Amino acid sequence: METTYRLNAKDLTTDLIKSIQEAFKDKDIEIIVSEQVDETSYLLSSKANEEQLYQSMEDLEKGKGIPMTVAELQAKYLK
Repeated sequence: METTYRLNAKDLTTDLIKSIQEAFKDKDIEIIVSEQVDETSYLLSSKANEEQLYQSMEDLEKGKGIPMTVAELQAKYLK
């Protein structure tokens, strides 16, 4: 089982720790703490990425490409 918690550090409480303990019982777990990256900023961080992103958006607006939900994308490509 894998679970991702996204929260502000100030919202970290003992109740959250207890809920993690309850969810994972006696299993060994790994906790990795990292600063959350703004995905839009990351995608626009290089000129090449920015151009590709905007070109893809423009193509989609022109009817090019195949719009699909994340679930549809996963079903099609993560078999």
